[in-house]
Amino acid sequence: MSLFVLPFPVIDPVAVSIGPFAVRWYALAYVLGILFAWWYALRLVGNARLWGGQSPLEKRDADDLVLWATLGIVLGGRLGYVLFYKPAYFAAHPGEILQLWQGGMAFHGGFLGVVVAVLIFARLRGRPVSAMADVAAAATPIGLMLGRLANFINGELWGRPSEVYWAMVFPGAGPEPRHPSQLYQAAMEGLILFLVLRLLTHRFEALRRPWMTTGAFLVGYGLARIIGEQFRMPDAHIGFLWGGLTMGMALSIPMVVIGALVVVVALKRPMRQVEVQQTETAG
Repeated sequence: MSLFVLPFPVIDPVAVSIGPFAVRWYALAYVLGILFAWWYALRLVGNARLWGGQSPLEKRDADDLVLWATLGIVLGGRLGYVLFYKPAYFAAHPGEILQLWQGGMAFHGGFLGVVVAVLIFARLRGRPVSAMADVAAAATPIGLMLGRLANFINGELWGRPSEVYWAMVFPGAGPEPRHPSQLYQAAMEGLILFLVLRLLTHRFEALRRPWMTTGAFLVGYGLARIIGEQFRMPDAHIGFLWGGLTMGMALSIPMVVIGALVVVVALKRPMRQVEVQQTETAG
């Protein structure tokens, strides 16, 4: 065992408390992530240069898309947790399925929820599904980062035992020092992925290629999650699957494959044509 172990920074999981009213860091992470996604989506939609001319979306589309995506995150995330991680438990306790305040959300379920929400909203609004999906993908990673930071504050989803000098002893995880895997995932799934997608959209004209940003997000998140799972303890009630896989890895591998195919198809399709405004010259 390493002689140098960092103490876990005990932080109250309740961020703000006023009388009986309490706001937890986990809930605050969701709120801030959604607000950032809304702000960033407005900037992407309003920047005609990124689209090669007139944006296929209006700012009011971004406003309404955030609401639909939020519903997809909450409903899909909870349903995914119920089906992927604790189906037997919730089958025996169906009344607890709607008790969201008790925790229990799954990213892959939330992702599928957002996919359904985007498809329905785009059809109702008559907008290109690809454009809405690309904007949603580009705006998502910072929310993922905030969620992982909230996991760290809560002292949950801790890492595997380790002797690295930054290992920590997490409350409730036994005496062994462990990887602060929540921080690894916050960096990879959140900050790094956001910067990569921003580079693609702002320097390599990804938004001019329908579905390119969406495919890159799928590949980037899937790879980041698979790497992060190498340091994170699998859920105790599931453990390791076949071949040492975890549930997170098993759900992320198809994301990488599908995302890579989407990127290949996007690169083969023609780019959105630049709309050149014609001006009359006196002569």
